[in-house]
Amino acid sequence: MVGPVRTLSVPLASRGVKRPAGPVGAGPRRAFSGREARLIEPIKKTRVAEEIADRIRMLILDATFAPGRPLDSERVLAKRFAVSRGSIRDAFRLLETIGLLETRHGQGTFPRELTVDRLVAPLVSVLAYRRDLRDELMDVRRMFEPAVARVAAARVTDDDLAALERILDTQRRKRKTGQSAILEDTAFHAVLARATRNRVLMSIMETLNDLLVESRTRTLKRKGRPGRSIKGHEAVVAALRRRDGDEAARAMRQHIDQIADLLEESQKVNFER
Repeated sequence: MVGPVRTLSVPLASRGVKRPAGPVGAGPRRAFSGREARLIEPIKKTRVAEEIADRIRMLILDATFAPGRPLDSERVLAKRFAVSRGSIRDAFRLLETIGLLETRHGQGTFPRELTVDRLVAPLVSVLAYRRDLRDELMDVRRMFEPAVARVAAARVTDDDLAALERILDTQRRKRKTGQSAILEDTAFHAVLARATRNRVLMSIMETLNDLLVESRTRTLKRKGRPGRSIKGHEAVVAALRRRDGDEAARAMRQHIDQIADLLEESQKVNFER
């Protein structure tokens, strides 16, 4: 797994490598300077492939390596990074695994268009195996979502309330028939974020919802969880109708605490098995 991006992954080499005048890929070349030049120079580290992948990822994120333009060949990149072609190949595999690169037969290796799904997917995989990170994600929810509910109470519209009621109606109907309401559970929190009229907050909630799919799948299967989820949502909506920010935040905090308790119970049951 490629580690988190850092501004400088390793100490700078004492001397650079000879660089062609232009960005990596097809088309006219230009001189690299500043941050770009620091990222494309000899690698001096034991975990070579991961370091190369880290450098290339940074160049993809800042659009130096742009979607639609192929990277230089393994031979050229190996020379520029002063490593073996095998290390470049291993780095490409790592980046393909997390969705940042794709190989097109007969055309080369290309950066992929960045989307929230591609950036979140690796973290979802990590969360599936790291209980400590799952616990910390729940802490994030405790800090973040009550604040969302508080702001939403001050800005919610009648249309928002109507949308939340429709979601609750669907949840109640699915509960009676024993159907899963994971989509509605996710939609409730998305509509709540939309009620804040804050686009950055909405994007953060979208990312958080993507990360919560696995935990929602597990907890909603627990006996009594769908009913408690509905009651939690109803308490939040009731506070929103009164435009009571403090009560909306309190109701959301209680809702998340119940989810955390159920997750802990689920983990204990799985451990005992």
